[in-house]
Amino acid sequence: MDHTTDNLNEDFENTLNPEPNDNVNFTNRIDLSELQEGVAQIRTEISKVIVGQKGMIDMLIASILANGHSLIEGVPGVAKTISAKLLAKSLAIGFSRIQFTPDLMPSDILGTSVFDMKTSEFEFKKGPIFSNMILIDEINRAPAKTQAALFEVMEERQVTIDGNQYKMDLPFIVLATQNPVEQEGTYCLPEAQLDRFLFKIDIDYPNLEEEIEIITREQDLKGSKKTDKITQHLDKSKIEAFQELVNQIIIEPNLIKYIADLIVNTRTNPFLYLGASPRASIAILKASKAFAAMQGRDFVTPEDIKRAAVPVLQHRVIVTPEREMEGITTKQIIAQIIDAVEIPR
Repeated sequence: MDHTTDNLNEDFENTLNPEPNDNVNFTNRIDLSELQEGVAQIRTEISKVIVGQKGMIDMLIASILANGHSLIEGVPGVAKTISAKLLAKSLAIGFSRIQFTPDLMPSDILGTSVFDMKTSEFEFKKGPIFSNMILIDEINRAPAKTQAALFEVMEERQVTIDGNQYKMDLPFIVLATQNPVEQEGTYCLPEAQLDRFLFKIDIDYPNLEEEIEIITREQDLKGSKKTDKITQHLDKSKIEAFQELVNQIIIEPNLIKYIADLIVNTRTNPFLYLGASPRASIAILKASKAFAAMQGRDFVTPEDIKRAAVPVLQHRVIVTPEREMEGITTKQIIAQIIDAVEIPR
């Protein structure tokens, strides 16, 4: 591996997780106290079961506030599915789980028209996608035609069946999980579908102390269910109100240009075969507003944008085959781009 790769590794470590500055004093123009209280309640509920994984929990909460979908990736057994279920259980909204399999058909997800013998008419029977929060487990196990069935509903919050449009009940959030190491019986997600996920959240193994805590908690359960301790806090109206507050978060024109500079750099970077789309620009805007609101600020800072850049971009760009053979990842290249683009002052 050459010096370029070494520099990318160093940039990646320094840039991936910029520390938020909580010591700044300011007066908000938007009251975010109730939103912060709601976020704290969700964190508390999830931490009753999940050990560590603070970054993952914050990104899941941010995806809800930004009204975006999340793809959770990690090896088996690192609490991908249980985290999504705990998040759903802490909210007083509809929840549906779909286990993706190679024989799953689009109608199994969206629903189908059934002929009613009594009325001699076709009646539409809604599928499991008609809920507020959808957990799609092992999303990469379904074939292309089933994946394509999600395109419209993820982007437009509606489905079209037999020429009729059916609107989804808001809020509508998709949380999907996938295993990055298993190849047999899996299908690569289409780029068009990956682009519809606000975040791609990577979950790593816990460290030694966290592993001990996980085992200890399991021992203390003594056969009871992990989810029994979870209580609901936020209903549909609260979540929609919080999403509206996030939309009102202020961002200066120079920071909008900063986002655009980052995106344009992905399209001209020689290490990337495919750059980010304008949808990625909007995703960074929404995610950075959510991160700002979660920290009690009614304005976006460059640190919010940096924090959003990697989980928003890492699944939207493609590394050139030459650099991929050298072991360079999208995270490292994005970190280098963040380091190279001048931060507005």
